[in-house]
Amino acid sequence: MEQTTLGIGTRLQHTQHGPGVIVGIRYATYLISFINIGVKEIDKTDTNLDEIIPENVSEEIDTNSELEKSLLKILRLWAGPHEIVPLGEKWAGGTMILQPADKTLKPKEIPVEDFFHKIVMLRDRLRVLEQNINSSKNLSDEEKVNIQQYITRCYGSLTTFNVLFKNKEHWFVGEKTN
Repeated sequence: MEQTTLGIGTRLQHTQHGPGVIVGIRYATYLISFINIGVKEIDKTDTNLDEIIPENVSEEIDTNSELEKSLLKILRLWAGPHEIVPLGEKWAGGTMILQPADKTLKPKEIPVEDFFHKIVMLRDRLRVLEQNINSSKNLSDEEKVNIQQYITRCYGSLTTFNVLFKNKEHWFVGEKTN
């Protein structure tokens, strides 16, 4: 499901949990009351969700916590424009198919755009982690270097996904050998 700003009262269908209604909204998740299993927290980008009847479409997040309200206000004020990372044209509209070795099991199809979005989110979170480590006052320089090496190795493990990116400057880069 592309839209991540559905409102409370929106009726949805989830491929695993069945029909449900949004009863709460958080930053990255919906609280959905499912008929068969009760209330469950589901990621807004969950590809198993299908919108049936929209209600109160909004970008606002419902929260009872004053701390969360204050934090959201600060984030809105200080958040700069988010970097738009383009997907390579050859993948646009494509589908990724995960076929289990057991042919009696149903394959999982994932739109390439959804998979790409998750890869970009992972890359961005690794960058934030790097910044937090480098600015930490509680870690010694040696500890920072050791942790940074693990992050660099993570980037190296993710270079397989560089084929999805349109522009080389968005690629994952691991350890460089001389």
